[in-house]
Amino acid sequence: MESTSFLEMDLRSLPSLLVAHMKRAMDSRCCKMRYDLLIVHSLVQYFALPFTILYQFEVSHKRWMQIIGAHTDSPVLKVKPASKKTAQGYIQVAVECYGGGLWHTWFDRELSIAGSVIVEKDDGSFVRELVHIKRPLLRIPNLCIHLQTADERSKFEVNKESHLVPLLAMADAALNKTAEAAGSVADPRHGNEFIGIIAAELGCKTSAIKDFDLTLFDTQPGQCWGASEEFVSAPRLDNQVHCFTSMEALIEHCKELGTDEGVNIIALFDHEEVGSESTHGAGSPIIRDIIERVGDCMNAGSGGELQKVSVQKSFIISADVAHAVHPNYASKHEANHSPLLNGGTVIKTNNNQRYATNAVTGFVVRELARRADVQVKIQEFCVRNDCPCGSTIGPMVSALTGIRTVDVGIPSLSMHSIRETIGTEDVLNSLKLFISFFRNFRALDDACHF
Repeated sequence: MESTSFLEMDLRSLPSLLVAHMKRAMDSRCCKMRYDLLIVHSLVQYFALPFTILYQFEVSHKRWMQIIGAHTDSPVLKVKPASKKTAQGYIQVAVECYGGGLWHTWFDRELSIAGSVIVEKDDGSFVRELVHIKRPLLRIPNLCIHLQTADERSKFEVNKESHLVPLLAMADAALNKTAEAAGSVADPRHGNEFIGIIAAELGCKTSAIKDFDLTLFDTQPGQCWGASEEFVSAPRLDNQVHCFTSMEALIEHCKELGTDEGVNIIALFDHEEVGSESTHGAGSPIIRDIIERVGDCMNAGSGGELQKVSVQKSFIISADVAHAVHPNYASKHEANHSPLLNGGTVIKTNNNQRYATNAVTGFVVRELARRADVQVKIQEFCVRNDCPCGSTIGPMVSALTGIRTVDVGIPSLSMHSIRETIGTEDVLNSLKLFISFFRNFRALDDACHF
């Protein structure tokens, strides 16, 4: 969960999943597993769109699908296409606000950059390289209290365009010659110092850097804290924590497949924080396409009826962090729906369809928790009638696919802050629930006559 960019988290997680799947190819069902792996390889190649990876294991002619969906993105500051900026003798980097962050929490933090860079190779080809500069590079300083009016001090309003521009360096003439000294000319859209740092990290000339997608991040690593280290605080827990627990659950399930003949999938999407309406967000046809493509591979020439049956037998868990009750703002929660840190996974319900949970899908999760090998704790959340309600990918993917969907999540504090907080026990609780989903859903669903 220490990934600093969406792409880094996805690409670096993929090899372990493929290895876990390939180990399964060595069991007694070797021929079948090789066929599965061919399909997996095809799907990964087809669906490895920018910042979106669909991982698919275990397919069969029965073709029901057990899907856990989450999102990889978080509210962050992203470097603008033209980032070169100077003011009052300082070199700065122009940034854009992505999503709905608590932007005041980005002040007075040691920041750096991570993401992907398009680099031209010596043979004229282009590659996309990951970059993660761990040392502090940037900072957004607060205005000292003495220069603020009483009204400014009481409100602390942030102008997202003018107040959130980080400092990089002093505008020293010698620094401005970095690119020329290296024997290359940097992109004029960006400061030479900024491009020079990226080039040094990648081991290439500044002129070889053609474009990038870079995100600012807090260089302080995640930490456990509390009297018994019962809390963990880190950047981007919303929602990389569920990317982590779903991946680990799928890998664990692959170790003991038994008679499982379903299609087990985790789907990690970008752009949830800005509405999901993109080529690689949850609002794209990607889930619907994977259902159709798996169906075509497994039931060639059988027509569309089996496809419809598969959809009716399938289930989606939409996993995104939930709102834990805040002890200093307890009035924001309804008394009977006030999840606690370390109290277990939260089932999120909203009859106005901000969440996809209904009576049936909520029951399924509660029963899966009961059937788990170890105790899995469950909590409930329903927003107050006089408060706004957030949303998730759940209602969207449910509408796109027609598959039964439930919204769940690990409870958190400081959601959308630069550093968020969850309970340490809730991470393991989420993992055990997802393992139970992959192992027990089919038997549970067959026992439900409604």
